[in-house]
Amino acid sequence: MERFCVRFARMEISPRLKSLLVPSTRVAVLTGAGVSQESGVPTFRDKDGLWQKFRPEELANMGAFLKNPKLVWEWYEHRRQIVRDVKPNAGHDALVTFENFFKEFTLVTQNVDGLHQRAGSRHVLEVHGTLLRSSCVDCREPAPSEYLENLKESDRAVCLDCGGLLRPDVVWFGEDLPGRIWDLSQTAAANCDLFFTIGTSAAVYPAAGLPLLAKETGAYVVEINPQQTEISRLIDEQLRGPSAVVLPALLKELRR
Repeated sequence: MERFCVRFARMEISPRLKSLLVPSTRVAVLTGAGVSQESGVPTFRDKDGLWQKFRPEELANMGAFLKNPKLVWEWYEHRRQIVRDVKPNAGHDALVTFENFFKEFTLVTQNVDGLHQRAGSRHVLEVHGTLLRSSCVDCREPAPSEYLENLKESDRAVCLDCGGLLRPDVVWFGEDLPGRIWDLSQTAAANCDLFFTIGTSAAVYPAAGLPLLAKETGAYVVEINPQQTEISRLIDEQLRGPSAVVLPALLKELRR
């Protein structure tokens, strides 16, 4: 990894990208699981011990939850514990600097772990929700985080207001993205000058369509990812490598 970092410390970027790294540029960013994976968060489909016999589709949907809420809650508690034990990485930190540098900056994330906020990002559009909140399936009221933290394994996670089942505030298979957040995400993509797609396979729609929307409306689109993705050939520039290496290198190119 050290040799890899040295190579990216002298990263070459296009004159076009360099010209856009000024405060007046309107910037939008989409981050995916690869950014969190660099902090040690397994991707959604990683096989992990007890849970390797389940496919995500078998747990991340309302039908599975109503059939066996305890099983689904145990899976999400397992995921929350992983998130509690990791820290934001240099890529998360670099995006905080970006937010402070550009006068118009929008961070859209597919990740549900809250690592962007822990790093210091102030305005994050979580299009797939978050592991860190829960709400009632009946009255929609949020559950206090202290209540969830104090639940024993044998306890049933129920709403303190109406007694309904509590569910994680994440977007499950078959559910729509949160309307207002998705509208803001599309608006940011359609109105930016520079769009970064970072650590995402660009395979999960509708979020994966944001870079293409930005491209169609005139933005310069840059992909940061170690591997080629489904949209690599459609965008303007590719910076190959992990975000925790590429983004700090990009900070050196910012021009005030």
